[in-house]
Amino acid sequence: MSNFLSGHNRIVIKIGSSLLIDRERGVKRTWLESLGEDIVRLKEEGRQVMIVSSGAIAMGRKLLKMPRGPLKLEDSQASAAVGQIALSRIYSEIFGRQGYEVGQVLLTIGDTEERRRYLNARATIMTLLDLGAVPVINENDTVATNEIRYGDNDRLAARVATMVDADLLVLLSDVDGLYTAPPLEDPNAEHVPLVETITPAIEKMAGAAGSELSRGGMKTKIDAGKIATESGTAMIITAGQRLYPLSAIEKGERATLFQASGTPRSARKRWIAGHLNPPGRLGVDDGALKALREGKSLLPAGIVSVEGEFSRGDPVLITRYDGMEVGRGIVAYDSEDAVRIAGLRSSAVNEALGYEARAAMVHRDDLVLAVALEVACQEADAAE
Repeated sequence: MSNFLSGHNRIVIKIGSSLLIDRERGVKRTWLESLGEDIVRLKEEGRQVMIVSSGAIAMGRKLLKMPRGPLKLEDSQASAAVGQIALSRIYSEIFGRQGYEVGQVLLTIGDTEERRRYLNARATIMTLLDLGAVPVINENDTVATNEIRYGDNDRLAARVATMVDADLLVLLSDVDGLYTAPPLEDPNAEHVPLVETITPAIEKMAGAAGSELSRGGMKTKIDAGKIATESGTAMIITAGQRLYPLSAIEKGERATLFQASGTPRSARKRWIAGHLNPPGRLGVDDGALKALREGKSLLPAGIVSVEGEFSRGDPVLITRYDGMEVGRGIVAYDSEDAVRIAGLRSSAVNEALGYEARAAMVHRDDLVLAVALEVACQEADAAE
């Protein structure tokens, strides 16, 4: 892991709430200043660095003297409104002293799920980077609802990383990486320093959230890793409590590196792959799995189940019989029509619909295949 950061030119740093905010004292300013020095050093080496920062709600509830315990939605939104201003001021002061401007970017889930808004957000962040500023990005908690939100900044950070073609995503957290089991529950759990591919076995290692102030846990970090690595972005999970946490990575302190899988995808396919809440799901048979592996489109004949309500042009999950995700794509039919033609050969589709239909349920140009597809195909081959 030594000097790993030096090989990357565009880096996203995600900061967890428990690292940034102390319930009694507020912002951990000394720690944040050390991180700021790390980031400035990278920038002066020619790197582009942006921050995805948690902490607005935690900061706001501290300033507003709200009691401990769960917050109602309106209390969370009010806390975020106050906390975001306070955090932005502190970031501006820390980087301003070293000659750098900070740009605040607040995103809602629609800004990354809807194509046009996705491109607008990307353009804003890329322009800030080109101008030498430090983008500080957070979910817009003042307007987000419990039903329509990222829910954690791990996945938001992964979406941002893929949006701006980042080389590396660093999740600074209160854990020092992935373990074979939750270490608080299993004293024999072993640290995993390198993950070449996020397989179902890797996903099973994830545990629950480890901090009162954090909405995420290891599961959300693995979810973030799937979004990032399958779009060509490497990811590191490491403990961020120590001062100068980026320097610590370069010195070889304990962390888990998730290698990027394959080559970066096109911007359109990164957008498809990164959707957090696809409205539909298509279950496919083994024949369809093998056709997808060969680079073919998903035809109605290979579909065994249709779930959810979706419209033509929506992103959908493509899954095996047991729910394992093997891909995502832009569907060519509304869900009502998809149910009617699922399992039908092409010659019977027109008759079932009463009009000249498209050949593919999901065209190969609108498909993004998951790493798990190869595992699913190998298991299908072994079962024959």
